Amino acid sequence: MVEPVPESIHFPCEEKSILQLWKDKDCFQECLKQSKNRPKYTFYDGPPFATGLPHYGHILAGTIKDIVTRFAHQSGFHVDRRFGWDCHGLPVEYEIDKTLDIKGPDDVAKMGIAEYNRQCRMIVMRYANEWENSVTRMGRWIDFKNDYKTLYPWFMETVWWVFRQLYDKGLVYRGVKVMPFSTACNTPLSNFESNQNYKDVQDPSVIVNFPLLEDENVCLIAWTTTPWTLPSNLALCVNSELQYVKVKGEKVITCPLQCGETGAFQVVMDNYVREEEGTGVVHQAPYFGADDYRVCMENSVCQRDQAPICPVDSSGCFTDEVTDFVGQYVKDADKNIIKWLKEQGRLVNSSTFKHSYPFCWRSDTPLIYKAVPSWFIRVEHMVEKLLENNDKCYWVPEFVRERRFGNWLRDARDWAVSRNRYWGTPIPLWCSDDFEEVVCVGSMAELEELTGVKVTDLHRESIDQLTIPSRCGKGVLRRVTEVFDCWFESGSMPYAQAHYPFENRKEFEDTFPADFIAEGIDQTRGWFYTLLVLSTALFGKPPFKNVIVNGLVLASDGQKMSKRKKNYPDPGLVVENYGADALRLYLINSPVVRAENLRFKEEGVRDVLKDVFLPWYNAYRFLVQNVQRLHKEDGISFLYNEATAKCSDNIMDKWIQSFTQSLIQFFKAEMDAYRLYTVVPKLVKFVDMLTNWYVRTNRRRFKGESGTEDCLGALENLFSVLFSMCRLMAPFTPFITEMMYQNLRHLIDPASVEEKDSSSIHYLMLPLVRESLIDKRIESAVCQMQSVIELGRVIRDRRTLPVKYPLKEVVVIHQDPEALRDIASLQKYILEELNVRKLTLSTDKDKYGISLRAEPDHMVLGKRLKAAFKSITASIKELKSEQLEIFQKTGSIVVDGQELHEEDLRLMYTFNQTSGSATQYEAHSDSQVLVLLDVTPDQSMLDEGVAREVINRIQKLRKKGHLVPSDEITVYYSCEPAGDYLDNVIQAHTDFILATTKAPLKTYPVPKGSSVIVQEKTQLKGSDLDLTIVKGTAASRAPLTGPACAYINLQLKLNNKQQGLYVLVIPELTGKCDLLSLNGKTLSVTSGSSPSDSSPNSDSPLCPFVNLQLANYVGTLLLVNPVGHDCLTHNALLSETAKLFGLRGRRLKLYVDDALTQGKTDSTRPKSYFGSVSVSPLSSMHLGWLQARPSSAQSAGKTLS
Repeated sequence: MVEPVPESIHFPCEEKSILQLWKDKDCFQECLKQSKNRPKYTFYDGPPFATGLPHYGHILAGTIKDIVTRFAHQSGFHVDRRFGWDCHGLPVEYEIDKTLDIKGPDDVAKMGIAEYNRQCRMIVMRYANEWENSVTRMGRWIDFKNDYKTLYPWFMETVWWVFRQLYDKGLVYRGVKVMPFSTACNTPLSNFESNQNYKDVQDPSVIVNFPLLEDENVCLIAWTTTPWTLPSNLALCVNSELQYVKVKGEKVITCPLQCGETGAFQVVMDNYVREEEGTGVVHQAPYFGADDYRVCMENSVCQRDQAPICPVDSSGCFTDEVTDFVGQYVKDADKNIIKWLKEQGRLVNSSTFKHSYPFCWRSDTPLIYKAVPSWFIRVEHMVEKLLENNDKCYWVPEFVRERRFGNWLRDARDWAVSRNRYWGTPIPLWCSDDFEEVVCVGSMAELEELTGVKVTDLHRESIDQLTIPSRCGKGVLRRVTEVFDCWFESGSMPYAQAHYPFENRKEFEDTFPADFIAEGIDQTRGWFYTLLVLSTALFGKPPFKNVIVNGLVLASDGQKMSKRKKNYPDPGLVVENYGADALRLYLINSPVVRAENLRFKEEGVRDVLKDVFLPWYNAYRFLVQNVQRLHKEDGISFLYNEATAKCSDNIMDKWIQSFTQSLIQFFKAEMDAYRLYTVVPKLVKFVDMLTNWYVRTNRRRFKGESGTEDCLGALENLFSVLFSMCRLMAPFTPFITEMMYQNLRHLIDPASVEEKDSSSIHYLMLPLVRESLIDKRIESAVCQMQSVIELGRVIRDRRTLPVKYPLKEVVVIHQDPEALRDIASLQKYILEELNVRKLTLSTDKDKYGISLRAEPDHMVLGKRLKAAFKSITASIKELKSEQLEIFQKTGSIVVDGQELHEEDLRLMYTFNQTSGSATQYEAHSDSQVLVLLDVTPDQSMLDEGVAREVINRIQKLRKKGHLVPSDEITVYYSCEPAGDYLDNVIQAHTDFILATTKAPLKTYPVPKGSSVIVQEKTQLKGSDLDLTIVKGTAASRAPLTGPACAYINLQLKLNNKQQGLYVLVIPELTGKCDLLSLNGKTLSVTSGSSPSDSSPNSDSPLCPFVNLQLANYVGTLLLVNPVGHDCLTHNALLSETAKLFGLRGRRLKLYVDDALTQGKTDSTRPKSYFGSVSVSPLSSMHLGWLQARPSSAQSAGKTLS
């Protein structure tokens, strides 16, 4: 049986319960087991480093991956999800270098590579548990047990195989190249690594003179921001297209420059020299600048086979060749070099220069450019193929493919894959001392064959000592010292995670390329790039079919999140306070999913709870409450079966079903297109439509006030929608959907469940679109209704008129008669939601004296038109209503030669003061419909509004007492001072209050011995209102000896023939009138002659009757009328009772005593009831049958309650 749903909920606690449920049932593995025979959907997970804790960027990417893979599973695919770890490279080594105070290669040599790598291995998985806990807590389902780590020997072996394929294709070469170099990490970086961390810095800016050998009195002056490169200067470069001058005093002479022949210290030419910066003369230090190296090579200033002139070691310090600054870190040496230049008379000018400069992405220290011998993968020759394969990939958002990634590919350079480090996959090249003989090893078996040594690990300490005999008589071949760039390893992960081609060959080839990957936009120059380069080089095709690129998550001030600055909330605390679902939905429903940046704000996560989850939860709670009420009151056990559910004729039922099916259709199309950023806003909007429109406008139906059958239909409809919504939202919010489903599944007819195991929502497939239920006309009609209601609410807010206070009329003006017909079909909802008495529809706004006027948007137009804005403003205000009506339709208008659009103008409706409408109505509109609300005060309506305020106080007090609708209560009240306005309003509206609260309303004092649930004193309209809610109901009355209402006996004769005897009950609401003087009399009604004296003459009713009591109200119903007809059945009497007291659809219960202990369940004829009977509507009030007079003399004068 479905469990009661508590009024309040703490989502994080519920999520922990769901985590335990998943763990106990091993739900993720069960999902994989259930789907093993389905088509495969391949997903690659980019490996993070475990040397740091997960941050919002990881959480965001992980959430995107989880949503897409869950959706794929629920769409009928089998999705393996393996977690990966990046274990090698700078992030690990840098941590060890800091911990052990290692300054450079010499320190590592003293320690030994084996010990160094042992230290690295110890911290590789430092935060693995924290990672697993964080990922699991976020609700992400991924396999940690069957993970891959880049340090596994089988993973490293596949990396060797990848490199061997490239080597065999002639794509590997050794060269000297000027590369970004991290002096903190003692290693070169690839171009895409160096582009990850640019900063604006102030660098020295110096102009230095260079005397000519031919005439030392003439100097060339060159500009540089890197004074530390001047000791390595070998030439000067000029641009042949620029004009140079010789300056002496005030004399300026044009001076053509000529190149030297060959060798160092010449003037060379190249057009990379620009006139926008510096002096037009660039000093050349070929081993510290890429352009410098190229120009000097082209002009034979230096040779490829000569030893590099590079007097800077791997730590960035000058070596012995630079005697004046030996041992100084190059950046620190700048000031000393400038001082030396000044002393030598070579400094022309010294200042500072602000520019963007690359920093190491790991150590956050400035990079230098330095020539180092490296191993390269040829990339430049396959740029066109890379672009072609990129075009085969589907990118979300698309602009990343064309612009950011496409531009990067067009400028792709050969990839330096070697690093002069220790903890990584060793490059499998064994070379002779002169590098003439090279052997590339592609597997551990091949290594064993070539060296005669069997190895089980491929790290440096295990293989560096192994040698291979030379086949060319060059002694032995030794392994090169470098290891792979860790990006080469992550780019190899599609193959290495499967140990391809050594294992799983068919499985890999059947599922490559991957169906889906996702990472941040920074990976366009990282993982996305390396994946594409290797896949293109190996197989000539892209590595993935679909990719989602997310933006960066920044601090709330737009700065990069920084642990040092503490400018962002701890992710763990956010999840602890608001739950993982709230964080997931906040991140996904933000610009960051469109590859834009997000300024993270904690209040945004809180708003997800307030605006989405709580309304959704309340709708779910409301459903369960009414299912339980139905079972308690009518004994009906609700079970949902889609196949047998009846189609409702209710327009709101049809609307929400149509809206739901349209959503499912949209959801599947957009998710298939990986556009999460369009899906989530629709899902969030759907929660609003369900809770604030469908449930709100149908509350009475759910409570059974329109009959059991309609109640069942409404509950079926609400269950269907909530169930569909849970399945749709399950990939996005796995916790709340599971929580709801674990309760709702008890309401599903077992015969309708297709899945063998349906114990988790995540085992279920997505709902199928039922296109027959989609009705765009109804969706449009409800949309029109919502516009009218929302506009009316704005008017009420503008005039501070709470909805509790009724108004006379709402006028809806629309130019489309069909739209007006749609609005008319939903009239009762408009009247109820706006609390107005009358709806008037019209196409004629002139009838109400309304015209359009325009005001310019000062910010938009002022910025655009500047000086012309003032004159345009005057012309805008002169525009006629007819012109603005055309503007409404077309969206543009020309004013004083300027074309204006919707964003430039604000349209407002004004009343013609002579029409009288200005004081009666308040207007508001959107682009389609105009709403007028009659805001003239009316005392009766004000009184009703106050009565609604009292109802609101009672209902809030019920909530405070944690009461549910089925709790039987009585409300006692007192007003001080008695007899004042509030007291009079309550007395005059007691029936209205009672009909809404469904609880007897009595005046103080509260009877002694009453079980008080809650009491509160409040102020309202200048009076003290004291309210007390007590348990149970109290129906009291004075004994009655006849009908509670006045009555008349009627004898009907037609054509002198007696047709029957009737009783006419005169309701109390008729007030004082002449009919009351006939109370108890018998009248004859005839169409012929005067009646004879044989007419019955009785002071008691001729027909049996029953008196009824509802709290303080009494009424009378006839059991038989006219005499001789069949008596009402028990059920018919209950129905008539409900009508009498305005309780249509309420289930009533009969009692024969005031204490409500002797219930009556006779389903035949109530004519047999005799004595005191009370009737309960199974909520918090009671009805009474006070007096029943059957036609037999024996039964006369008896009282029923």
